[in-house]
Amino acid sequence: MIRILFFLIVVFALGLGFAWLADRPGDLELTFNGYRYEITLMVAAVAVTAVVAAVMIVWWLTKAIWNSPYTIARYFRVRRRDRGYQALSTGMIAAGAGDAAKARLLNKQAAKLIRSDQEPLINLLDAQTSLLEGDHDAARQKFEAMLDDPEMRLLGLRGLYLEAERLGDRAAARHYAGRAAEVAPQLVWASTATLEEKTERGDWDGALKLLDGQKSSRQIERDVANRRRAVLLTAKAISLMDTDPVTARNAALEANRLQPDLVPAAVIAAKSLFRQNDVRKGAKILEAIWKIEPHPEIADLYVHARPGDATHDRLARAKKLQSLKQNNPESSMIVARAALDAGEYKEARAAAESAARMQPREGAYLLLADIEEAETGDQGRVRQFLSKAVRAPRDPAWVADGYVSDRWAPISPITGKLDAFEWRAPAERLAPLIEDVDLEEDRSPVLISAMAAHEEAEVIEEEAEPAETPAENQVAPPQPIASEAPPVKTEPAKAEPSPPPPPREPRQRASTVTSEAEASTFLPTSPPDDPGVAPEDETEEQPRRFRLF
Repeated sequence: MIRILFFLIVVFALGLGFAWLADRPGDLELTFNGYRYEITLMVAAVAVTAVVAAVMIVWWLTKAIWNSPYTIARYFRVRRRDRGYQALSTGMIAAGAGDAAKARLLNKQAAKLIRSDQEPLINLLDAQTSLLEGDHDAARQKFEAMLDDPEMRLLGLRGLYLEAERLGDRAAARHYAGRAAEVAPQLVWASTATLEEKTERGDWDGALKLLDGQKSSRQIERDVANRRRAVLLTAKAISLMDTDPVTARNAALEANRLQPDLVPAAVIAAKSLFRQNDVRKGAKILEAIWKIEPHPEIADLYVHARPGDATHDRLARAKKLQSLKQNNPESSMIVARAALDAGEYKEARAAAESAARMQPREGAYLLLADIEEAETGDQGRVRQFLSKAVRAPRDPAWVADGYVSDRWAPISPITGKLDAFEWRAPAERLAPLIEDVDLEEDRSPVLISAMAAHEEAEVIEEEAEPAETPAENQVAPPQPIASEAPPVKTEPAKAEPSPPPPPREPRQRASTVTSEAEASTFLPTSPPDDPGVAPEDETEEQPRRFRLF
């Protein structure tokens, strides 16, 4: 477009010049070699213009003839390159469509027409075609060869990362992700994998620094960054609770400020304040989070904020929590448990029944069984409550990727994902929870007998309305019959040497404040069974498929 405008301007200027000369007639005289030439000014201007044009045409023709071999060679080279790029483009489309045969054919054509060192996409098409053909070893070798080229290094790291993820080699995958994050911190996949690797190793400071880099480069939204930072600060506070209480308190308070609805952050912040005898500030934090998210661990920590309090003082604190969140099953449960500890059985029964009406679940029925055992000792009623508890929906627990735990952890033990645990009822009834509650924390042996009650659930239903003697007219516990199992309340001496773990205790028991050593343990010693992996495959040493360089 600019050239056209320039050409038009030149033509217009020449036209103006000739028009100006035509309006001003004149003669031009030239004496040369004894001869005198006389012509008009217009004819002289036209002659000069023609001579200049002829010289330019002769120069162009001479240059074209001189450069004709190079021009012809460049024409065929450009035509060959265009054909190669067309084959490369079609091959990439075929690889994306999953046509391995066509992609391989076009890759060979493109490699013949274009040098691979001039066009890196040929190497990418070659690696993608190998993946489509199922030759993963060849694909890994090609990705490793890309690491020597600075232009292709990130592409090779990405390919090796995906291959390691496919094979389940998390160490190799995070190694390649870490190298990519060092070269290009703006890569989301690399920084995310590196963040998971640092959190799994417990490098909370490194994870926080990497998270700040993601936030500054706007890889993640501000709300997501604040949430992840609060989770990392909470994990850091738990790990430093014993060694550095001041740093743990500051980290927990910052986490609570960033995410006021994060229950573990509020709990660890209040616990750190209680250790420093700042009961009032810790209680305010728990009261604020209780209004947002009633949680049994919050209630238990709030009630036992002062270890020297009497049972009736703890009952008063439980009632204060209930006043902050009325008509809530967790509020009724904490009041019922505190009343049971204080010996106020009538009040405990009323609160537990209220919780069972609002949300019938196993914890409420187990608590009613505790109350019945402590108040009357009526084993028939106890068994009835235990039977209902076995059949009732499970209490909420911390769940991440199908993994059920009594305590919160910053990452999932299955996938290593950050902030994967959520407080909800498990989807199905599983075996006892991964982290069993210490039996010494239980205040009643009724929970230990819940497993036996499950085995005789059918017998209990038949006892509820016997044909011979109505159950409501009986005062004493029913006498055992021939087809009935031994009584639930057995002597400890007759128990097996290693008693089975308690079956699905209420979360009020599971959320009891544990020791700092237990609180700092994030991952279990053994992950849950994976139905997709055979036992012999777990112990067999797999050959290393990646060269970590």
